[in-house]
Amino acid sequence: MAQQLQNITVQAPGFAGINSQDSPVSLDQSFAATASNCIIDQYGRIGSRKGYAPVSSNNSALGTSDGVESLFESLDASGDKVVFATGNNKVFKLDASSNNALTDTTPTGYTPTANNWKIVSFNNHTYFYQREHEPLIYTDSGGTAGQGTLVTHSAFSGATTPPQANEVIGAYGRLWAADVSGNTKTVYWSDTLQGHKWSGGTAGSLNLTTVFPTGHDEVVALAAHNGFLIIFCKRSIIVYSGAESPATMQLSDTIEGVGCIARDSVQNTGTDILFLSEDGVRSLGRTIQEKSMPMRDISNNVRGELMDTVRQQTKEIKSLYNPDEGIYLLALPDSQTVYCFDMTKTLPDGANRVTTWSGINPLCFTLLQEGGFYVGRQNGVFKYEGYLDDGEPYTMLYYSNPLNFGNSANLKFLKKFNITVIGNVSAQTTLAWGYDYTNEFNKRIFSTEQVNTAVAEFNVAEFNIGKYTIGTDIQRPKINTNGSGSVVTIGIESTINGAPYSIQQIDVHALLGRLI
Repeated sequence: MAQQLQNITVQAPGFAGINSQDSPVSLDQSFAATASNCIIDQYGRIGSRKGYAPVSSNNSALGTSDGVESLFESLDASGDKVVFATGNNKVFKLDASSNNALTDTTPTGYTPTANNWKIVSFNNHTYFYQREHEPLIYTDSGGTAGQGTLVTHSAFSGATTPPQANEVIGAYGRLWAADVSGNTKTVYWSDTLQGHKWSGGTAGSLNLTTVFPTGHDEVVALAAHNGFLIIFCKRSIIVYSGAESPATMQLSDTIEGVGCIARDSVQNTGTDILFLSEDGVRSLGRTIQEKSMPMRDISNNVRGELMDTVRQQTKEIKSLYNPDEGIYLLALPDSQTVYCFDMTKTLPDGANRVTTWSGINPLCFTLLQEGGFYVGRQNGVFKYEGYLDDGEPYTMLYYSNPLNFGNSANLKFLKKFNITVIGNVSAQTTLAWGYDYTNEFNKRIFSTEQVNTAVAEFNVAEFNIGKYTIGTDIQRPKINTNGSGSVVTIGIESTINGAPYSIQQIDVHALLGRLI
């Protein structure tokens, strides 16, 4: 007797992000095996990331170097904003009066030998720090933005000898610095409101040798949060309270067995601090709360894959927290991969939803005061916006984990897919499906534009919906399929060409066959 055709629905496919850590057979269908060039949009759907649009000109100034390796937008009390970019062993600023040309502003006679600057704004000045380099100080002229001067620390009036540190932050009315060649155990702080004075007044230092819980460690990064000074070491974290008065601050907590392995992975979200440890991306707030292992690991669902990739890196790992979209980006330049963590929602296992980006290939980021962010790449400075990569289309990929649709004992004969997508009506999309853990997929191209044209039969077109939505609409293509297997993997590949694209639902019409 013929089996009745059954409908199997995959609601909001991939809305829990990628899970490459657990057994694919036991995973909930809300997880994805692949979500490339994706974000989790505001409605909880897998959707396309934005693209990047060119900002800088005169990019030939970067020569044959790796590209823009550090970026920073400074802001002074008068509201003047200047974007600095470093690369080719030079410090550039984006000249707004000349089509954002990369303009060399390196002090005369000063020759950097690397571009991994840590740049911070403090008390109307911008400070540049890098290991084994004399720090630089930028002072705005108080007139037209970008017309200030960048000088070596020793040329700044009233300056005293600074530490040539690799890490610096501005917090609690002073600069804090650490990670000096030959001395990775000491934290230094400047005089009050004077980031150029490192001796006299209230300037001082703290040797952590007797505080390290493991007996020996190295300072990697610093952070400030709620009156605490957070000192990230390679294998531990040290917390001091009362950092507003460093001469009397006290040791509040030491966390053994977890540390930070990348200076620029540290990001303050306002309520928490995120950082990359030897075991994945961690949340400091949860670390302090629990004070014991195991701790909340926001990368728990991709930990193995992530850390395998991290260990392959030779270039500096960079990160960004974008509060506008609630995402934490971790860029791994050697692998040309970005892990995008959605910080707006925590999954039941304590992890955060994660997708990956490719093609954008950032070397660094900087958050903008007006919203959004810039990306430093091999060929210049770009802004994360629009839905083209430097004017070219890019591909969004979603693949499910193997699905047994709650019935592992029977063969599934797929007959038809009904897909609901919200996106670019002219996007070329490919449906892929495969059986029984194979890497070989059946593929069928469909165009959502054809479906949109069919909608006109119901007189929707006379209301100019296509124009009103600027090329974005709800599409429901139907695709006939074939084949059979015990588990099914479903994929959607879409060309992003000027408009966003999200996957709402996949309905699968299938026959359940004999017991396997």
